[in-house]
Amino acid sequence: MARIKRVLSKVTPKSPQEKNGKEDFGAKGAPLNTQHPFYFGFLAASGALVAITVLRALQSASQVFVLIIISLFLAMGLNPTVEALQARKMKRSTSVAVVVICALLIITLFVLVVIPPVFTQANQLIDGAPQLIDSLRNNATLADLNKQYGVIDTLQNKFQSLISDGQLFTGAFGGVVGVGRTVLSGAFSALTVMVLTLYFLSSLPTVTKIFYRLAPASRRDRISKIGDAIISRVGAFVGSQVLIAALAAVFVFFLSLGLELPYAAALGMVILFVALIPLIGHFIGASIVILVALTESPTKALLALVLYTLYVQIENYVITPRIMKRSLSIPGLVTIVAALLGTSLLGLVGGLLAVPIAAAVLLIMDEVVFPKTDNA
Repeated sequence: MARIKRVLSKVTPKSPQEKNGKEDFGAKGAPLNTQHPFYFGFLAASGALVAITVLRALQSASQVFVLIIISLFLAMGLNPTVEALQARKMKRSTSVAVVVICALLIITLFVLVVIPPVFTQANQLIDGAPQLIDSLRNNATLADLNKQYGVIDTLQNKFQSLISDGQLFTGAFGGVVGVGRTVLSGAFSALTVMVLTLYFLSSLPTVTKIFYRLAPASRRDRISKIGDAIISRVGAFVGSQVLIAALAAVFVFFLSLGLELPYAAALGMVILFVALIPLIGHFIGASIVILVALTESPTKALLALVLYTLYVQIENYVITPRIMKRSLSIPGLVTIVAALLGTSLLGLVGGLLAVPIAAAVLLIMDEVVFPKTDNA
């Protein structure tokens, strides 16, 4: 046995000498000089490299983050409906299933009602374009402008070049490959948003509880109440946007009936969806309505332009501020300014998130900032 111990002591490394029952690893060195220029430069360079790496990673995954933000936004918007069903003693899974099925039915109805008239109207527009251009030439004012600037001739040449070789739609998306890529990308994005929205909606209470546990226990109750209020305001914003879009859809429906435009129900369904897009939604909707009116007569198109523009002004300065003030308790001016700033900074996603973020900021200021300043 003693021989084995001697062999093991030769082949194993020597351990540090023990001092007072503890291993001695030597004396501690002097601490690093944090004031040294090299130390500061190293930290600054490392921080810059980390920041650049994170920014590039976020930029490369920006499309994924956009889909996640849209899905979370939709989940918080549908959450009040789910909670209303839960209040009627339904399980959350059942409530989520009912809400999702209703949403899918609405989307299916939109596709069935809108897509066929869109293709029909496109074919009618292409077939009736020569007669439409001839009617424009018969107008004295437009004929004079055409003599000076060649507006109608340019429009006719451009239209003929688009439809002569069958590239009206493929040219808009960069050829046949571009059309296929756009369709596949859109379908994948829509499916991703739908799946993420379903997961966020079903697990929203669990996710919020996890985030609330990150706060100190002494402040957790207050933070959870403020967080729930913010989610509630996002849901109120989504409901308000749907209500505003529904009013616009009803207006376009009766406008189409009054002007005797074809496919009035389809135009109303189109406006119901495009009006949800901040700022540019009504521009898209007005363009569609005017194009359909042009297939009937330039006079109807002019009337549609004037009446639609008048309605948009009423909606922007009367309907939207009042509805947003009731649902989100924020001034109408803040609603308009927030939508403008959000769209200019982050585009469509910024426009969608700007108003609920403004409502959340005002809530935090009312509950946290203003009490401190009042007691200072």
